[in-house]
Amino acid sequence: MTGRQAKEPDLGVLAARVLFSVQRELFTMLAEQGFDDIQPRAGAVLAYLRSDGIRASELARTSGQHKQVIGTLIDDLERLGYVERRPDPADRRAKLIHPTERGLLQMEAATSIMRTIEERHARALGTQEYSAFKATLRRVAALQPETERGGRGAGT
Repeated sequence: MTGRQAKEPDLGVLAARVLFSVQRELFTMLAEQGFDDIQPRAGAVLAYLRSDGIRASELARTSGQHKQVIGTLIDDLERLGYVERRPDPADRRAKLIHPTERGLLQMEAATSIMRTIEERHARALGTQEYSAFKATLRRVAALQPETERGGRGAGT
């Protein structure tokens, strides 16, 4: 038996288990509600989309994805009718990514599904322990270095 086999799962393995499990449940439930044309990778845009719009560069920064990846995802979501590009009133040369009516419906559905998932975990662990877990996870996430061009983030 190697030393690696005897170890507990590391942070990356545990984080991936949680991410992939939550994504699978979220996107399965979204599909059941009629949003069956989006894939988990779209989460890099959908999870950070704002009803008042957001620049693609900000989506890349907050999601940790490369700008090119975000651009491709925006193109896909625009073709599917979830987002649209509009001029940024603060800078007409720039574009804001806005959810369409379908995009807003998907955002509402995703929020409700995530609330259900979180409530289930809070019941299982106890509200206080779950709140402490999330606070600690936020602190660990904040300690992770940001790279200049982004990396692999949620939704991949």
